[in-house]
Amino acid sequence: MLLSHLLHHVVRRGSLRVIDAGGAMHTFSGDPGPQITIRLHTRALEWQLFLHPRLKLGEAFMNGTLTVEDASIYDFLDLMASNMAVAPANVLTPLYNGFGRAFRVFQQYNPLHRARRNVAHHYDLSDTLYELFLDADRQYSCAYFAAPDQTIEQAQANKKRHIAAKLLLAPGQHVLDIGCGWGGLALYLAKECGVSVTGLTLSTEQLRVAERRAAAAGLSDRVRFELRDYRETNGRYDRIVSVGMFEHVGVVHYPEFFGKVKELLADDGVALLHSIGRQDGPASTNPWLRKYIFPGGYSPAMSEVVPVVERSGLWITDIEILRLHYAETLRAWRTRFNANRERIRALYDERFCRMWEFYLAGSEMAFRHQGHLNFQMQFAKKIDAVPLTRDYMVDWERSHRASAAERAA
Repeated sequence: MLLSHLLHHVVRRGSLRVIDAGGAMHTFSGDPGPQITIRLHTRALEWQLFLHPRLKLGEAFMNGTLTVEDASIYDFLDLMASNMAVAPANVLTPLYNGFGRAFRVFQQYNPLHRARRNVAHHYDLSDTLYELFLDADRQYSCAYFAAPDQTIEQAQANKKRHIAAKLLLAPGQHVLDIGCGWGGLALYLAKECGVSVTGLTLSTEQLRVAERRAAAAGLSDRVRFELRDYRETNGRYDRIVSVGMFEHVGVVHYPEFFGKVKELLADDGVALLHSIGRQDGPASTNPWLRKYIFPGGYSPAMSEVVPVVERSGLWITDIEILRLHYAETLRAWRTRFNANRERIRALYDERFCRMWEFYLAGSEMAFRHQGHLNFQMQFAKKIDAVPLTRDYMVDWERSHRASAAERAA
């Protein structure tokens, strides 16, 4: 089996047993650890996984030509990702990683028409789907776990509070929310901080839900949502925030993005960017994820972002790295997704369920074993736009946490 050459190199901890299409068992093992068995149902899959494992593994699981016999796909991906994190490079490494790097400029080219199409691919799915695995506020980005036993609802409330503290808000200010999702953060800022918010989305489904939520909360006079790309936006804003949208911009468009932020931001304004990133330097998006989940998407290394910000003339006034917070967020989403699997299967089909199970489990592995992280980067035009120390963030967050606890009691 051609695939054996790759697996002998990768598996250093635990044991992987592979049943090939002819029924023969192949065992790959190292130090003590988990034991997982998978079955390959076609002979073609054996060489497909050897030549293009980053794409073909997910496709095979989706299509049922690869099954995990004695565990879950999560357990299998955990075994493989933890081994790959420590496996030395070999002659095949450029084959698996090099082509993506070579063509990533084209893969991440996101003009307006393509950006709209890419967003619709993922965010214009059934409204019920997102209700079945997200928190009640539909926060579809990294939560902030202040304690390991917190629920996803608590952790997402923490995230909104954490971001608001960094925006240094005052009543009456106007905030631009680039990539507003279903409107949860915009509604929180308007209600808690007395500001007005303009939220931008390219998803018609998100726009519909966000507008409905603003009306139900009695905030339509202070929160407005628009089906608009950030490049089409004009005006001046006291504060700009973008959460979970930068991953859809693409490296080639970073100068355009930060140039627009600078144009839209008031002279004494503050902006905050919350994005997925990577610890191991510039790379390319996993081809399966790019094809089936986030076309045009890319999670950048800090070394790809900071030079562009420097050239834009904006000050970077604060950076925070969130490491395992997204792994815990994805764990909570995956648990809820699996608990509602029958309802999701009724919305779509079993193949869709396997696709999303692979997406959620694989994404968690990226944050646990493969150098993915989240960063929050604060910007300003002026050197003195924010206080000299971070105390203002901590003080604001603590006071509003206490107020929320009093209201809950």
